Amino acid sequence: MSDVTRILAAIEKGDARAADELLPLVYQELRHLAAQKMSHEPPGQTLQATALVHEAYIKLVGAEAQNFSGRTHFFSAAAEAMRRILIDNARRKQRLKHSGGRQKIDLNDTEIVIGAPSDDLIALNEALKRLAKMDRVKADLVKLRYFAGLTLEQAACLLNLPERTAKRYWAHTRAWLYRQVKEEL
Repeated sequence: MSDVTRILAAIEKGDARAADELLPLVYQELRHLAAQKMSHEPPGQTLQATALVHEAYIKLVGAEAQNFSGRTHFFSAAAEAMRRILIDNARRKQRLKHSGGRQKIDLNDTEIVIGAPSDDLIALNEALKRLAKMDRVKADLVKLRYFAGLTLEQAACLLNLPERTAKRYWAHTRAWLYRQVKEEL
């Protein structure tokens, strides 16, 4: 019977000191296992192998004592604990990337403060004048969206346009205006 198996049996029987004896015996192997797991993670991982070992060890011998049939079972459980920790960490990052820490603000309820006319605003106004000569409806759509702050749905309703047509006009007109304003600046 190896020392690890003996200590695991002592932990199972409730010997509190046995957990303190286990870590020095298994630390290097756990560290190697953690490094192996971390090598499969994408670059820029914030979780270090040492932290992974410590977190996994706490899960294994922490508050809920588990029954391990031996060394192999213990290291299999350690590998599984590390896998779960890495998955939880990845999910947490994914939530943060996709607005996990941000709050949505309804822009329809906010006021737009416009200071003195800037060069951008003047260039936009000139481009809108040209657009109005070519296509009055598209120019009105921009005015309702940009200056009146209406949603696309609200502007479409006011202009008696199907919503799909309004979306198509909006996408085309924004691109056209962008090019026009960029040329003037």
